[in-house]
Amino acid sequence: MDMLGQFSLKGKVALVTGASHGIGFSMAVALAGAGAEIAFNGHSPDRLKAAEAEYAARGIHARGYLCDVTDETAVQNMVARISADLGPVDILVNNAGMIQRTPLLDMSAQDFRRVVDVDLTAPFIVAKACIPGMIAKGHGKIINICSMMSELGRETVSAYAAAKGGLKMLTRNICAEFGGANIQCNGIGPGYIATSQTAPLREPQPDGSRHPFDQFICSKTPAGRWGRPEDLAGPAVFLASDASNFVNGHILYVDGGILAYIGKQP
Repeated sequence: MDMLGQFSLKGKVALVTGASHGIGFSMAVALAGAGAEIAFNGHSPDRLKAAEAEYAARGIHARGYLCDVTDETAVQNMVARISADLGPVDILVNNAGMIQRTPLLDMSAQDFRRVVDVDLTAPFIVAKACIPGMIAKGHGKIINICSMMSELGRETVSAYAAAKGGLKMLTRNICAEFGGANIQCNGIGPGYIATSQTAPLREPQPDGSRHPFDQFICSKTPAGRWGRPEDLAGPAVFLASDASNFVNGHILYVDGGILAYIGKQP
């Protein structure tokens, strides 16, 4: 058995939603490094062009598609265009998402629904568009980007936690319904990752001390640090490759051990 060959994605087409920046970009770079052709979506034509240039600077020819993943017709059209341009999607990474930090009693139903629409309904829409092509090819990989909030609650993130908990169960239900078609649907649950979006939470205070949230996260993480985007590369390639052909309905938490740890006694 060619063990390393099991991880090759050569000849595969991967759609990574929301991969114009952040952890989606890092995972797409990892999939490309394993041989996959990359397609990604975005809302802004300028951002798509900038992201394509960022991929090109790394030697990756990635195609960006203007698409709102909460719009079912737009998603169906995008998947059809990807199929015409690159071939049917073999690997789907449902990465696009949002968070709104608002206390529950202050959050409107409209804002709650908006978060759920992006973080839960959109993965359903994109998976639904890609699965028929996977069935026709006889194989497929779906990776839903879940969260530690798929398991835990925290103040001000009721909509996000509800959506990510739902995404965990959507992952398991896609596994249950399409496992017989040789489609594996798994999730990745990132911990706290050091990105540009979380940079303000890691900046030193005016007196030179660490940000309180930075101290909190590191104290709750057995690894003692924030995750790096590249920490998600190996898990993404594994779940996208033949090496995970009998792994289905699983959520792989890449969190430095937070979910396994009760914390130090004060």
